[in-house]
Amino acid sequence: MRDAMSILIRPVVSEKTYALMENHTYVFVVDPRATKIDVRNAVEQAFNVKVTNVNTLNRKGKSTRNRRTGVVGQRPGSKRAIVTLRQGDSINLFEN
Repeated sequence: MRDAMSILIRPVVSEKTYALMENHTYVFVVDPRATKIDVRNAVEQAFNVKVTNVNTLNRKGKSTRNRRTGVVGQRPGSKRAIVTLRQGDSINLFEN
């Protein structure tokens, strides 16, 4: 098994994810090669909580264009994991 911090890259901080925290649901940017089982084990190991559900999604990077030269490029894509915890568990990383 890989290290938990090599699987969990960073948490996603936005208004939508703060609203999900009330339902014990947290969103992380994860390694694109990570599976749902890898994400579950990484969150349980890193934060000492019990995970009940993991959903993943791959986000394609937006295409960009340089206005001066017209060169078309691509922003990098990312993989996100939406992790639901057991009732009563929480991750204190997000809370004040």
